[in-house]
Amino acid sequence: MYLCTTFTRQHIMAQQFEMIAKTFMGLEPVLAKELTQLGANDVKIGRRMVSFFGDKELMYRANFQLHTAIRVLKPIKHFKALSADDVYEGVKEIDWSEHLEIDKTFAVDSVVFSEEFRHSKFVAYKVKDAIVDQFREQTGRRPNISISNPDIRLHIHIAEDQCTLCLDSSGESLHRRGYRQESVEAPLNEVLAAGMILMTGWQGDCDFIDPMCGSGTLLIEAALIAHNMAPGLFRKEFAFEKWPDFDADLFDKIYNDDSQEREFHHHIYGYDIDIKAVNTARLNAKAAGLTNDITVEERDFKDFTKPSQKSIIVCNPPYGERISTPDLLGTYKMIGERLKHQFTGNDAWILSYREECFDQIGLKPSIKIPVFNGSLECEFRKYQMFDGKIKDFRADGGVVKTDEEKRQMAEKRRFKQNREFKKRLGEQEENEGADIRSFKFHSLERKEAKEAKSHREAKEYRPSKREFESSRPSRKEFRDSKPSKRDFRDSKNPRDFKKGNKRFRHDKN
Repeated sequence: MYLCTTFTRQHIMAQQFEMIAKTFMGLEPVLAKELTQLGANDVKIGRRMVSFFGDKELMYRANFQLHTAIRVLKPIKHFKALSADDVYEGVKEIDWSEHLEIDKTFAVDSVVFSEEFRHSKFVAYKVKDAIVDQFREQTGRRPNISISNPDIRLHIHIAEDQCTLCLDSSGESLHRRGYRQESVEAPLNEVLAAGMILMTGWQGDCDFIDPMCGSGTLLIEAALIAHNMAPGLFRKEFAFEKWPDFDADLFDKIYNDDSQEREFHHHIYGYDIDIKAVNTARLNAKAAGLTNDITVEERDFKDFTKPSQKSIIVCNPPYGERISTPDLLGTYKMIGERLKHQFTGNDAWILSYREECFDQIGLKPSIKIPVFNGSLECEFRKYQMFDGKIKDFRADGGVVKTDEEKRQMAEKRRFKQNREFKKRLGEQEENEGADIRSFKFHSLERKEAKEAKSHREAKEYRPSKREFESSRPSRKEFRDSKPSKRDFRDSKNPRDFKKGNKRFRHDKN
């Protein structure tokens, strides 16, 4: 019996391989928890990424079910490289016939944090050359490159001399769920929205309110979490579906399995002062088939009144960065006043960017969590609302900060001195730049970009009309890059959609 059990364990481990799930800065612990719940092994948190081990089924589930992953990578080789030739040779040593067919297309993404390799595109070219040359030498033919819609996506990451070459199993970023039909100015990223909700610990156990809902991202992500529905349900495809070893039956089994979904017995409310945002949020909720759970109304936060049921507020107010607000500080003062007088007995979570905005709320948070919203290093703060003074609240047995919240606050303070809260980063930092092999290196490319930008500004640089026209995408390129408003289902209920269209995913012709 012992030998049989040992053999089975070894057989299972032999089928497992290393994977890397990338995410936003600040969401790594949430993603690690999600992966652990999925059954991942050897889960390790890094910088904007979480590494783990699992089998093919787990890779499919990670893409389909994770709420806080941007993409899932499968490393196929780790190697050292001190020059471009080393990169070329390291890539060429791989037997590419196992990963890529001659009549398929591929593309290479690259992220570089190294003094030896200053241009990520040059690294991508060397990877491409190595693959093409191997096929040409062995078959006399070569696979083609496709930037917009390749059959196989590759990702190379270089930190100093450490290289990691991966297969990208996701394709288009996983934050592109597929339910967003229209948007408003400065929409909240779906992965960040889901991460914020999971940070609160809310699982659908009370009503959910977003009083400044915009296009409804927080509302829809909350409904998915409340029902424990896979966010990948609305996606047209994943990159692994084009791999040579793709198991269509296994993925159909995962896609059509709704056994872990649950009923939601409360409700989700969204409000916004802008009627265009209200209509957009309603349209997106309808596209997701979640209108029975979500109500969106036109209402100013200053008119907010205490809800009749136990509720939680999760809100992303304007920061005065991408969305202009006539009286920004007055808006935050109003938020604090509404929470204090109309939300007692409940918890409110606010994401914002400026310290002076938080100061205007006038309430003491029980926890502050640093997170990035695009290039902005923000804070996600929890406000526990109670009647009277904090001394009386504690005397009655109330708990302002749990032991876990105290522990987290202590952790955040240890690295807060290295943060640049209130300062806008000099350059939009791509979340695709997660440091896979090391967490110590900074990007020299970003430094060079800043210096170049300063130089241009000093000379009052303006591009010529010819330069501007050459850099502008053609109408065809622009049209092809826009997401389609795909009518991907007839039913409003996603569970009905799944049951009635089980072969939808693979009958695409």
